[in-house]
Amino acid sequence: MCPLSSRANFEFPESEIEPSAEAEPRHTEAAAIGFAICGFTFWVLADTTIKIVGRSHLPAYEIIGFLGVFVCGFLMLYAKVRHELKVLWPTHPKRQLVRSCLDLTNNLCVVVALRHVSLTLFYILVFLSPICITFLAAIFLREKIGVRKAFAILLGFAGVVIAVNPFGTSRQGDWIGFVACMICVSCFSVNMVWSRVLTRTETPESLVFFSGVVMILAGSAGMFWHAAPLTWMVLGGLAAMGAFCSAGAICFFVAVKHTSATTVSQYHYTQLVTGALVTFLIWRELPTLWMVLGGALIVGAGLYIAVLTRRIAA
Repeated sequence: MCPLSSRANFEFPESEIEPSAEAEPRHTEAAAIGFAICGFTFWVLADTTIKIVGRSHLPAYEIIGFLGVFVCGFLMLYAKVRHELKVLWPTHPKRQLVRSCLDLTNNLCVVVALRHVSLTLFYILVFLSPICITFLAAIFLREKIGVRKAFAILLGFAGVVIAVNPFGTSRQGDWIGFVACMICVSCFSVNMVWSRVLTRTETPESLVFFSGVVMILAGSAGMFWHAAPLTWMVLGGLAAMGAFCSAGAICFFVAVKHTSATTVSQYHYTQLVTGALVTFLIWRELPTLWMVLGGALIVGAGLYIAVLTRRIAA
């Protein structure tokens, strides 16, 4: 989960996305899906960089502060090139502030979690988010769950328990990482439900940019109290982290602009494959059998919910 909540499962209602004033060439469905997969892959690289930088002496708030600086910088550059700087400004700053505070908590816990669990297990745990979003949407947005969705939610929860294997002797994480992941899931899920309301008036670029600004402010406040010195290698990692996050967001924006958000969201499970591959290539860690079984249940439950949601929308 990239530390910006424009990522997977950000379902923008197609009827609420306003077309741009200038006509743009229409991408094919296959090209849009390609952009989506590229976006999710960039976010895996961002999470990988967070895990690498997280092994340094930098406190979590300092990492988040610099991440906000680079994300805002890259987004401003992208918007400037496209002559769309106005899309970065929020329509309702107070509402976005609430969302951004949830995002900030999620981002801090991402840094903590990736210091205590493997990248593969991290994705397995945070992929509980689609199920939690469905549950919260039923409570706050009055969206019906139904028997089949309820069964999928229970199946996904069972997948998390199997993947963690709390009674096993071999595991790729500790309880600090597990708790941090669950906080990530909680903040991210509430954030996404709230964002479904905000996307009626806010652009996705402004949501990411405003979250970056809040990260800068929070990180700067922490660094005013205590700031660890930076090396050129760590600074390069922070810059790469911001570049990967921004590239992922841009690819995601292009994808949801040229195909349905429901279609795009189904491809976020590719992060589990790319995350496992990156984990093996860098740290030579293989997922356990329990992680594979639990991950399969979570992915199956999430895809089943996506299919049911798409049928209802149709």
